[in-house]
Amino acid sequence: MASTLNFQPSTTAVAALEIALLTGGIDKPYAIGLASALNESGTAVGYIGSDDVDGPELHNTPLVNFLNLQGDQREDVSILKKLVRVAVYYGRLFKYARKAQPTIFHILWNNRFEWFDRTLLMLYYRLLGKKIVFTAHNVNAGKRDGTDTALNRASLKIQYRLADHIFVHTRKMRDELLTDFGVPQGKISVIPFGINNIFPSTNLTPEDAKQRLGLRPNEKAILFFGRIAPYKGLAYLIPAFVELAGGQGNIRLIIAGKIEKGCSGYWESIQRAINASGVAEKIIQRIEFIPDNEVELYFKAADVLVIPYTSIFQSGVPFLAYSFGLPVIATDVGSLKEDVIEGKTGFICKPQDPSDLARNVEQYFSSDLYRSLATHRQEIREFAMEHHSWTTVGQVTRRVYENLNHSAPRPKLKELNGLNKLNEETHLGTHT
Repeated sequence: MASTLNFQPSTTAVAALEIALLTGGIDKPYAIGLASALNESGTAVGYIGSDDVDGPELHNTPLVNFLNLQGDQREDVSILKKLVRVAVYYGRLFKYARKAQPTIFHILWNNRFEWFDRTLLMLYYRLLGKKIVFTAHNVNAGKRDGTDTALNRASLKIQYRLADHIFVHTRKMRDELLTDFGVPQGKISVIPFGINNIFPSTNLTPEDAKQRLGLRPNEKAILFFGRIAPYKGLAYLIPAFVELAGGQGNIRLIIAGKIEKGCSGYWESIQRAINASGVAEKIIQRIEFIPDNEVELYFKAADVLVIPYTSIFQSGVPFLAYSFGLPVIATDVGSLKEDVIEGKTGFICKPQDPSDLARNVEQYFSSDLYRSLATHRQEIREFAMEHHSWTTVGQVTRRVYENLNHSAPRPKLKELNGLNKLNEETHLGTHT
């Protein structure tokens, strides 16, 4: 573990406001970005995480107390070890919650057992008198993945009802909370998705990056980056690239990322399509987890990032690209359109339409955005910093904490009755 367990209050407990940030042990860029922003706003943070969300920023920041309750989360261990690991973690989490000084718990992601976290764990926090803030990065991931059920919606509704305040990243996500889950508008805040800027950026040049990946200086490089899963739309990018490669001899595709758990069959179908495409030699495949210190290599070697998603609420990948000044071509799903300025930071295309995707890529490579990319990279970085500043996120988040901190304490003993009433309202199977 990166740090020893410490259930004592942070040494910064004298700060005006102290909160617990529950990361779920994932999404390191967002977790560290928010912790740093809260530190900047003068908020003391008990950062609850794992080895996967550790970073040097957490150990030289006076207002952040990193509690590594989850430790090593590697997947290449036995089922028994995973079960023991999860049981130990939940035991530590229950103990921490019972003894923790912060009265505000901010949940960034649920843990492994979503149903338990959405219902009984939320109830436990409330019985302890905690005020709960929840960041809904996905309002309903089951709907996105085609696995939605009445029980899934019921457990989500319970979590949204038990939360004191909910953060989302777009107006569309807010509207879905209002219409699909009946969340009062006063409980919702729309905040920017903070720019992903935790990955190292050295003096590596785009020319050097291309060379390291085996690309020639005049080759146009398209990047697909991130986890590989059906909703990411890679199946539509391959035929689009085949169409592009047939008309241009100096175009390459880079696929860099890890296969999402349970999606091996999907990737095998992608590989079959690549092998049968006739342009397999033009595709660079790095199908693995990309270490932090190698991320810049791909974003500096690329000339454009393509995000061909079929369904999404919001994604952090465009903001990672923007942090390196890289333009984005994204499909018009979810709220991606809100973050792409046509001709300035990228282009928008139709979802699940390889021909339209290919047309937009061709349009990009014919545009001034590409021809003057060296100049536009800095403009894109400045745009991202202005519209997706972690400072802004930290200030808005801090105000929500302050309002909750000053609100009347909650009567603890009424929570069980409240949950029973909520279960009756959702009917656990009839909600649509």
